[in-house]
Amino acid sequence: MNDRTRDIGLLVLLWLAGLYMRLPILVAPALAPAIGEELALSQTHIGALTTLPVLMLALGALAGSLLIMRMGPRNALAAALAVVGVMSATRGLAQGPVLLLGASAVMGLAIAVMQPSLPALLPRWLTPTRLALGSACYMNGMLMGEFIGAGLTLPVIMPLTGNSWRLTLLVWSLPALLIALLLMLPKTASSDSSDSSQWLPRLRDPLMWKLGLLLAGTASLFFGTNAYMASVLEDRGELARLDTTLFSFNFAQVVASALMLWMARHWVGRRGPILCSAGLSVAAMLGFILVDGWPGVAFAVAMSFFAGILLILIVSLPPQLVPSAEAGRLSAGTFTIGYTVAFLVPLGGGLLADTTGAALAAVGFITLCTALTVPLALRLRLPN
Repeated sequence: MNDRTRDIGLLVLLWLAGLYMRLPILVAPALAPAIGEELALSQTHIGALTTLPVLMLALGALAGSLLIMRMGPRNALAAALAVVGVMSATRGLAQGPVLLLGASAVMGLAIAVMQPSLPALLPRWLTPTRLALGSACYMNGMLMGEFIGAGLTLPVIMPLTGNSWRLTLLVWSLPALLIALLLMLPKTASSDSSDSSQWLPRLRDPLMWKLGLLLAGTASLFFGTNAYMASVLEDRGELARLDTTLFSFNFAQVVASALMLWMARHWVGRRGPILCSAGLSVAAMLGFILVDGWPGVAFAVAMSFFAGILLILIVSLPPQLVPSAEAGRLSAGTFTIGYTVAFLVPLGGGLLADTTGAALAAVGFITLCTALTVPLALRLRLPN
Protein backbone atom coordinates (compact mmCIF):
# COMPACT_ATOMS: atom_id res chain seq x y z
CA MET A 1 0.00 0.00 0.00
CA ASN A 2 1.52 3.35 -1.04
CA ASP A 3 1.53 6.41 1.24
CA ARG A 4 -1.28 8.17 -0.65
CA THR A 5 -3.65 5.20 -0.39
CA ARG A 6 -2.78 4.76 3.28
CA ASP A 7 -3.44 8.44 4.04
CA ILE A 8 -6.79 8.31 2.24
CA GLY A 9 -7.79 5.28 4.31
CA LEU A 10 -6.78 7.02 7.54
CA LEU A 11 -8.72 10.17 6.59
CA VAL A 12 -11.82 8.06 5.88
CA LEU A 13 -11.51 6.44 9.31
CA LEU A 14 -11.12 9.85 10.95
CA TRP A 15 -14.24 11.09 9.13
CA LEU A 16 -16.27 8.08 10.24
CA ALA A 17 -15.15 8.49 13.85
CA GLY A 18 -16.08 12.18 13.69
CA LEU A 19 -19.52 11.25 12.38
CA TYR A 20 -20.33 9.41 15.61
CA MET A 21 -19.36 12.31 17.85
CA ARG A 22 -22.71 13.95 17.06
CA LEU A 23 -24.99 11.58 15.10
CA PRO A 24 -26.20 9.55 18.14
CA ILE A 25 -27.02 12.78 20.00
CA LEU A 26 -28.87 14.50 17.17
CA VAL A 27 -31.17 11.58 16.35
CA ALA A 28 -32.84 12.13 19.74
CA PRO A 29 -34.73 15.35 18.87
CA ALA A 30 -36.19 13.72 15.76
CA LEU A 31 -37.32 10.63 17.69
CA ALA A 32 -38.39 12.49 20.83
CA PRO A 33 -42.12 12.74 19.95
CA ALA A 34 -42.39 9.00 19.29
CA ILE A 35 -40.34 8.08 22.38
CA GLY A 36 -42.24 10.51 24.58
CA GLU A 37 -45.64 9.21 23.46
CA GLU A 38 -44.82 5.52 23.94
CA LEU A 39 -43.03 5.93 27.29
CA ALA A 40 -45.25 8.75 28.60
CA LEU A 41 -42.24 11.00 29.25
CA SER A 42 -42.41 14.50 30.69
CA GLN A 43 -41.08 17.51 28.77
CA THR A 44 -38.08 17.52 31.11
CA HIS A 45 -37.26 13.93 30.20
CA ILE A 46 -37.69 14.65 26.49
CA GLY A 47 -35.39 17.67 26.67
CA ALA A 48 -32.80 15.70 28.63
CA LEU A 49 -32.48 13.20 25.76
CA THR A 50 -30.47 15.88 23.93
CA THR A 51 -29.13 18.15 26.68
CA LEU A 52 -27.81 15.39 28.97
CA PRO A 53 -25.28 14.00 26.46
CA VAL A 54 -24.14 17.56 25.67
CA LEU A 55 -23.50 18.18 29.38
CA MET A 56 -21.54 14.92 29.53
CA LEU A 57 -19.24 16.25 26.79
CA ALA A 58 -17.87 18.66 29.39
CA LEU A 59 -17.92 16.33 32.37
CA GLY A 60 -16.20 13.43 30.59
CA ALA A 61 -13.37 15.22 28.82
CA LEU A 62 -10.91 14.71 31.68
CA ALA A 63 -11.72 11.00 31.77
CA GLY A 64 -10.83 10.96 28.09
CA SER A 65 -7.42 12.43 28.85
CA LEU A 66 -6.84 9.77 31.51
CA LEU A 67 -7.80 6.94 29.15
CA ILE A 68 -5.50 8.32 26.46
CA MET A 69 -2.65 8.14 28.95
CA ARG A 70 -3.53 4.60 30.03
CA MET A 71 -4.53 3.06 26.70
CA GLY A 72 -3.11 5.28 23.97
CA PRO A 73 -5.30 7.48 21.73
CA ARG A 74 -6.25 4.80 19.18
CA ASN A 75 -7.33 2.24 21.79
CA ALA A 76 -9.18 4.92 23.78
CA LEU A 77 -10.98 6.10 20.64
CA ALA A 78 -11.97 2.57 19.56
CA ALA A 79 -13.17 1.61 23.05
CA ALA A 80 -15.18 4.82 23.41
CA LEU A 81 -16.74 4.37 19.98
CA ALA A 82 -17.79 0.82 20.88
CA VAL A 83 -19.43 2.12 24.07
CA VAL A 84 -21.22 4.80 22.04
CA GLY A 85 -22.66 2.13 19.75
CA VAL A 86 -23.75 -0.15 22.57
CA MET A 87 -25.27 2.60 24.72
CA SER A 88 -26.99 4.27 21.80
CA ALA A 89 -28.63 0.95 20.88
CA THR A 90 -29.48 0.27 24.55
CA ARG A 91 -31.73 3.35 24.51
CA GLY A 92 -34.01 1.32 22.25
CA LEU A 93 -34.56 -1.26 25.04
CA ALA A 94 -35.88 1.32 27.51
CA GLN A 95 -39.30 0.87 29.06
CA GLY A 96 -39.05 4.08 31.06
CA PRO A 97 -36.88 7.15 31.65
CA VAL A 98 -34.28 5.52 33.93
CA LEU A 99 -32.63 3.24 31.35
CA LEU A 100 -33.24 5.73 28.55
CA LEU A 101 -31.48 8.62 30.29
CA GLY A 102 -28.85 6.40 31.93
CA ALA A 103 -27.78 5.00 28.56
CA SER A 104 -27.82 8.53 27.10
CA ALA A 105 -25.54 9.77 29.88
CA VAL A 106 -23.00 6.94 29.43
CA MET A 107 -23.12 7.50 25.67
CA GLY A 108 -22.35 11.18 26.24
CA LEU A 109 -19.39 10.30 28.46
CA ALA A 110 -18.01 7.99 25.77
CA ILE A 111 -18.34 10.73 23.15
CA ALA A 112 -16.48 13.01 25.56
CA VAL A 113 -13.62 10.50 25.51
CA MET A 114 -13.61 10.50 21.71
CA GLN A 115 -13.15 14.27 21.50
CA PRO A 116 -9.59 14.54 22.91
CA SER A 117 -8.63 11.15 21.47
CA LEU A 118 -8.84 12.35 17.89
CA PRO A 119 -6.48 15.37 18.24
CA ALA A 120 -4.07 13.16 20.18
CA LEU A 121 -4.18 10.50 17.44
CA LEU A 122 -3.52 12.83 14.50
CA PRO A 123 0.26 13.32 15.05
CA ARG A 124 0.67 9.55 15.34
CA TRP A 125 -1.17 8.78 12.13
CA LEU A 126 -0.40 11.72 9.86
CA THR A 127 2.66 13.71 8.85
CA PRO A 128 2.90 17.33 10.09
CA THR A 129 1.81 18.63 6.68
CA ARG A 130 -1.41 16.56 6.92
CA LEU A 131 -2.45 17.56 10.45
CA ALA A 132 -4.68 20.44 9.35
CA LEU A 133 -6.40 18.26 6.75
CA GLY A 134 -6.92 15.49 9.31
CA SER A 135 -8.51 17.92 11.76
CA ALA A 136 -10.79 19.34 9.07
CA CYS A 137 -11.71 15.81 7.99
CA TYR A 138 -12.96 14.52 11.33
CA MET A 139 -14.67 17.86 12.06
CA ASN A 140 -16.46 17.60 8.73
CA GLY A 141 -17.60 14.14 9.80
CA MET A 142 -18.81 15.52 13.13
CA LEU A 143 -20.83 18.31 11.53
CA MET A 144 -22.20 15.93 8.91
CA GLY A 145 -23.26 13.72 11.81
CA GLU A 146 -25.33 16.60 13.19
CA PHE A 147 -27.01 17.14 9.85
CA ILE A 148 -27.53 13.46 9.02
CA GLY A 149 -28.90 12.61 12.48
CA ALA A 150 -31.30 15.53 12.55
CA GLY A 151 -32.22 15.54 8.86
CA LEU A 152 -32.41 11.92 7.68
CA THR A 153 -33.86 10.09 10.68
CA LEU A 154 -37.54 10.87 10.04
CA PRO A 155 -37.73 10.98 6.22
CA VAL A 156 -35.34 8.08 5.46
CA ILE A 157 -34.68 5.69 8.36
CA MET A 158 -38.04 5.67 10.14
CA PRO A 159 -39.98 4.48 7.04
CA LEU A 160 -37.42 1.70 6.56
CA THR A 161 -37.93 0.46 10.13
CA GLY A 162 -41.72 0.54 10.03
CA ASN A 163 -41.75 3.79 12.05
CA SER A 164 -40.16 2.02 15.01
CA TRP A 165 -37.99 4.38 17.05
CA ARG A 166 -36.36 1.38 18.72
CA LEU A 167 -35.21 -0.18 15.43
CA THR A 168 -34.18 3.25 14.16
CA LEU A 169 -31.82 3.66 17.11
CA LEU A 170 -30.40 0.20 16.37
CA VAL A 171 -29.82 1.04 12.68
CA TRP A 172 -27.97 4.23 13.57
CA SER A 173 -25.97 2.61 16.38
CA LEU A 174 -24.57 -0.66 15.03
CA PRO A 175 -22.18 0.88 12.44
CA ALA A 176 -20.24 2.43 15.34
CA LEU A 177 -19.10 -1.06 16.35
CA LEU A 178 -17.75 -1.77 12.86
CA ILE A 179 -15.90 1.54 12.79
CA ALA A 180 -14.36 0.71 16.19
CA LEU A 181 -12.98 -2.51 14.72
CA LEU A 182 -11.65 -0.75 11.62
CA LEU A 183 -9.80 1.75 13.78
CA MET A 184 -7.59 -1.08 15.04
CA LEU A 185 -6.38 -2.02 11.55
CA PRO A 186 -3.95 0.77 10.55
CA LYS A 187 -0.28 0.12 11.17
CA THR A 188 1.70 3.30 11.73
CA ALA A 189 5.36 4.04 12.09
CA SER A 190 4.93 5.76 15.45
CA SER A 191 3.53 4.00 18.47
CA ASP A 192 -0.14 4.35 19.32
CA SER A 193 0.64 3.96 22.99
CA SER A 194 0.78 7.07 25.14
CA ASP A 195 4.14 8.55 26.01
CA SER A 196 2.82 11.01 28.59
CA SER A 197 2.70 10.45 32.32
CA GLN A 198 0.46 13.48 32.77
CA TRP A 199 -3.22 13.62 31.96
CA LEU A 200 -4.73 16.41 34.06
CA PRO A 201 -4.88 19.74 32.19
CA ARG A 202 -2.74 22.50 33.63
CA LEU A 203 -5.21 24.89 35.27
CA ARG A 204 -2.74 27.76 34.91
CA ASP A 205 -2.15 27.17 31.22
CA PRO A 206 -3.27 30.42 29.51
CA LEU A 207 -3.46 28.72 26.10
CA MET A 208 -6.01 26.21 27.41
CA TRP A 209 -8.21 28.98 28.79
CA LYS A 210 -8.00 31.05 25.62
CA LEU A 211 -8.96 28.08 23.44
CA GLY A 212 -11.63 26.92 25.89
CA LEU A 213 -13.35 30.30 26.05
CA LEU A 214 -13.18 30.79 22.29
CA LEU A 215 -14.73 27.34 21.89
CA ALA A 216 -17.38 28.29 24.46
CA GLY A 217 -18.27 31.37 22.45
CA THR A 218 -18.86 29.59 19.15
CA ALA A 219 -20.64 26.63 20.82
CA SER A 220 -22.89 28.98 22.81
CA LEU A 221 -23.90 30.83 19.66
CA PHE A 222 -24.72 27.64 17.77
CA PHE A 223 -26.47 25.63 20.48
CA GLY A 224 -28.13 28.69 22.04
CA THR A 225 -29.55 30.02 18.79
CA ASN A 226 -30.79 26.54 17.88
CA ALA A 227 -32.52 26.32 21.25
CA TYR A 228 -34.25 29.72 21.12
CA MET A 229 -34.86 30.06 17.38
CA ALA A 230 -38.48 28.91 17.63
CA SER A 231 -39.21 31.34 20.46
CA VAL A 232 -37.63 34.27 18.63
CA LEU A 233 -39.51 33.56 15.41
CA GLU A 234 -42.75 33.11 17.34
CA ASP A 235 -42.31 36.50 19.00
CA ARG A 236 -41.78 38.02 15.55
CA GLY A 237 -44.82 36.29 14.08
CA GLU A 238 -42.57 34.27 11.75
CA LEU A 239 -43.00 30.77 13.15
CA ALA A 240 -43.97 29.48 9.68
CA ARG A 241 -40.34 30.00 8.69
CA LEU A 242 -39.00 27.72 11.43
CA ASP A 243 -38.46 24.54 9.38
CA THR A 244 -36.61 26.32 6.58
CA THR A 245 -34.62 28.40 9.04
CA LEU A 246 -33.45 25.46 11.14
CA PHE A 247 -32.54 23.42 8.05
CA SER A 248 -30.50 26.27 6.57
CA PHE A 249 -29.00 27.18 9.94
CA ASN A 250 -27.66 23.67 10.58
CA PHE A 251 -26.68 23.00 6.96
CA ALA A 252 -24.51 26.14 7.01
CA GLN A 253 -22.08 24.36 9.33
CA VAL A 254 -21.81 21.47 6.89
CA VAL A 255 -20.91 23.99 4.16
CA ALA A 256 -18.36 25.56 6.50
CA SER A 257 -16.74 22.19 7.19
CA ALA A 258 -16.59 21.41 3.45
CA LEU A 259 -14.84 24.74 2.86
CA MET A 260 -12.36 23.91 5.62
CA LEU A 261 -11.41 20.65 3.88
CA TRP A 262 -10.15 22.84 1.05
CA MET A 263 -8.71 25.72 3.08
CA ALA A 264 -7.41 23.89 6.17
CA ARG A 265 -3.71 24.03 5.23
CA HIS A 266 -3.99 27.78 4.63
CA TRP A 267 -6.11 28.76 7.65
CA VAL A 268 -5.43 26.31 10.49
CA GLY A 269 -2.78 27.55 12.91
CA ARG A 270 -3.15 31.21 11.89
CA ARG A 271 -4.56 34.01 14.03
CA GLY A 272 -6.17 36.02 11.23
CA PRO A 273 -8.83 33.46 10.23
CA ILE A 274 -9.70 32.85 13.90
CA LEU A 275 -10.16 36.57 14.57
CA CYS A 276 -12.15 37.11 11.38
CA SER A 277 -14.51 34.18 11.90
CA ALA A 278 -15.07 35.12 15.57
CA GLY A 279 -15.79 38.75 14.75
CA LEU A 280 -18.02 37.95 11.78
CA SER A 281 -20.05 35.40 13.76
CA VAL A 282 -20.83 38.03 16.42
CA ALA A 283 -21.58 40.68 13.77
CA ALA A 284 -23.95 38.30 11.95
CA MET A 285 -25.68 37.47 15.23
CA LEU A 286 -26.25 41.16 15.86
CA GLY A 287 -27.83 41.32 12.41
CA PHE A 288 -30.23 38.53 13.34
CA ILE A 289 -31.17 40.35 16.56
CA LEU A 290 -31.74 43.72 14.88
CA VAL A 291 -33.35 42.64 11.60
CA ASP A 292 -36.49 40.55 11.19
CA GLY A 293 -37.94 38.75 8.17
CA TRP A 294 -35.86 36.76 5.71
CA PRO A 295 -32.88 39.14 5.99
CA GLY A 296 -32.73 38.29 9.70
CA VAL A 297 -32.80 34.59 8.87
CA ALA A 298 -29.94 35.15 6.41
CA PHE A 299 -27.91 36.76 9.19
CA ALA A 300 -28.55 33.75 11.45
CA VAL A 301 -27.43 31.34 8.72
CA ALA A 302 -24.30 33.44 8.15
CA MET A 303 -23.56 33.30 11.87
CA SER A 304 -23.80 29.51 11.84
CA PHE A 305 -21.41 29.39 8.88
CA PHE A 306 -18.75 31.55 10.55
CA ALA A 307 -19.23 29.76 13.88
CA GLY A 308 -18.63 26.45 12.11
CA ILE A 309 -15.36 27.72 10.65
CA LEU A 310 -14.28 29.01 14.07
CA LEU A 311 -15.12 25.69 15.71
CA ILE A 312 -12.84 23.78 13.33
CA LEU A 313 -10.04 26.34 13.65
CA ILE A 314 -10.08 26.11 17.47
CA VAL A 315 -10.38 22.33 17.73
CA SER A 316 -7.57 21.89 15.19
CA LEU A 317 -5.03 23.92 17.19
CA PRO A 318 -3.84 21.54 19.98
CA PRO A 319 -1.92 19.10 17.74
CA GLN A 320 -0.47 22.11 15.91
CA LEU A 321 0.77 23.92 19.01
CA VAL A 322 2.00 21.26 21.45
CA PRO A 323 3.89 17.93 21.22
CA SER A 324 1.76 14.88 20.43
CA ALA A 325 2.02 13.66 24.03
CA GLU A 326 0.38 16.89 25.23
CA ALA A 327 -2.32 17.25 22.56
CA GLY A 328 -4.87 15.04 24.34
CA ARG A 329 -4.42 16.86 27.63
CA LEU A 330 -4.76 20.32 26.07
CA SER A 331 -7.80 19.20 24.05
CA ALA A 332 -9.45 17.72 27.15
CA GLY A 333 -9.02 20.98 29.06
CA THR A 334 -10.29 22.99 26.10
CA PHE A 335 -13.41 20.84 25.76
CA THR A 336 -14.09 20.88 29.50
CA ILE A 337 -14.00 24.67 29.66
CA GLY A 338 -15.74 25.17 26.32
CA TYR A 339 -18.72 22.90 26.80
CA THR A 340 -19.23 23.77 30.47
CA VAL A 341 -19.51 27.45 29.60
CA ALA A 342 -21.55 26.63 26.48
CA PHE A 343 -24.03 24.80 28.72
CA LEU A 344 -24.25 27.63 31.28
CA VAL A 345 -24.45 30.64 28.93
CA PRO A 346 -27.60 29.56 27.02
CA LEU A 347 -29.10 28.55 30.35
CA GLY A 348 -28.44 32.05 31.67
CA GLY A 349 -29.98 33.48 28.52
CA GLY A 350 -33.10 31.40 29.08
CA LEU A 351 -33.43 32.69 32.64
CA LEU A 352 -33.12 36.25 31.37
CA ALA A 353 -35.76 35.60 28.72
CA ASP A 354 -38.11 34.20 31.37
CA THR A 355 -37.57 37.32 33.50
CA THR A 356 -38.08 39.82 30.69
CA GLY A 357 -40.64 37.89 28.67
CA ALA A 358 -38.60 38.50 25.49
CA ALA A 359 -36.94 35.62 23.65
CA LEU A 360 -34.50 38.07 22.06
CA ALA A 361 -33.06 38.69 25.52
CA ALA A 362 -31.71 35.12 25.49
CA VAL A 363 -29.85 35.43 22.20
CA GLY A 364 -28.75 38.96 23.11
CA PHE A 365 -27.16 37.66 26.30
CA ILE A 366 -25.44 34.83 24.40
CA THR A 367 -24.13 37.29 21.81
CA LEU A 368 -22.74 39.59 24.51
CA CYS A 369 -20.94 36.74 26.25
CA THR A 370 -19.49 35.55 22.95
CA ALA A 371 -18.35 39.05 21.99
CA LEU A 372 -16.30 39.16 25.20
CA THR A 373 -14.27 36.17 23.99
CA VAL A 374 -13.32 37.64 20.58
CA PRO A 375 -10.31 39.68 21.88
CA LEU A 376 -8.78 36.41 23.09
CA ALA A 377 -7.98 35.61 19.46
CA LEU A 378 -5.57 38.57 19.46
CA ARG A 379 -3.67 37.05 22.36
CA LEU A 380 -2.97 33.74 20.63
CA ARG A 381 0.70 33.45 19.71
CA LEU A 382 0.14 32.44 16.11
CA PRO A 383 1.30 33.78 12.75
CA ASN A 384 -1.07 36.23 11.11
